[in-house]
Amino acid sequence: MPLPDRQLSVLTTPLAEAGVVTPVRFGPGRETVAADLRSPLILPNATETTQATKILVVDGNQINRRLLKSMLRAGNHEFLEAATGMEALDLIAAQPVDLIIADFLLAGIGGTELCRRLKSNRKTQFIPILMLTSVHGSDYEVEGIESGADEYLTMPLHPSVVRARVNSLLRHKAAIDSLEEAETILFALAQAVENRDTGTGEHCERLATYSVALGLALGLPRTDLVALYRGGFLHDIGKISIPDSILLGTGQLTVDQWKVMELHTLRGVEICKPMKTLSPVLPIIRSHHERWDGTGYPDRLAGEEIPLLARILQVVDIFDALTTKRSYKPAFTKEQALEILKEEAAKGWRDPELVSLFVGMQHEALLDSKALLDSDWPELSSTMQSLQNMNRHLQE
Repeated sequence: MPLPDRQLSVLTTPLAEAGVVTPVRFGPGRETVAADLRSPLILPNATETTQATKILVVDGNQINRRLLKSMLRAGNHEFLEAATGMEALDLIAAQPVDLIIADFLLAGIGGTELCRRLKSNRKTQFIPILMLTSVHGSDYEVEGIESGADEYLTMPLHPSVVRARVNSLLRHKAAIDSLEEAETILFALAQAVENRDTGTGEHCERLATYSVALGLALGLPRTDLVALYRGGFLHDIGKISIPDSILLGTGQLTVDQWKVMELHTLRGVEICKPMKTLSPVLPIIRSHHERWDGTGYPDRLAGEEIPLLARILQVVDIFDALTTKRSYKPAFTKEQALEILKEEAAKGWRDPELVSLFVGMQHEALLDSKALLDSDWPELSSTMQSLQNMNRHLQE
């Protein structure tokens, strides 16, 4: 069912505050408020936070740990302590931290090995690490930096320098966190757009899964698979600017109405373009309505001029649309939908090789790709978790 006003305001208010869109209200008798695409995406100010930052101090000497906490006592920090690298790893596995201050010479696994383990794990690779040592020499500093430490200081420590380095690292971490939050807002907005149509509530998730399954069958690299997953959610985000009378109409669209509808690809690109992390997804958003014979939109690309990822999402998008009940059509069976896909490929509308591959895929391949996404994709885990938490909140 369409989301009520209260839920949609929760989803769109952060973007409205950022100057990207005005608050959206969907419902009977009301039109969508168009997105303001002239304004760039403004991220939250990473330095403005009232929540205490969590700092993990890893040093075998209790006096050193106490000294560091004393140097940083003026800040809004919560401190965790560990005497060894293994203790630190256990603490980080149990709860998130914003910064790690570690001694170079730790018992057991040393400071450099601790860095390497954290930076090689996609779940912890963006946690900044400040390494401290009483051992002087450029070789040690090079070893510390090459292991993944973001900053390196030698003792004796100057409190003002320590505070400056800590604040700089925390600002960087906050900026990364803000990017993740902004991405999540866009994903949630995309889901809200899909929920305007009563038949497409899980459309984005299915497209993400189907696209990854087809990408796996083609042997695409992981970066492309991540782009396909995100494209499943974001490909139609530009529809936020399309009025309900056009998007949800049950009759044939007029020529003028089609011109408005076709703008959603360009507007989707404009919404997502300020997020540099989403640059691999932009060709999907822009080109997923192109046709193999060059009669699609918005650029009338033909054949392999159409980006491969856009062609992949197009095939699964059509399949899902055919098998889902919409305001203008009933739901077709899987067999009927695959036959229609083959007919459209024969007409020259779709990539014939991709359609042939998708038609030949077994249902188990789709399930396997979903299991992979659920278990082995830390690049997407924060987005998935945030969306799940937001959905639970909206359903309360």
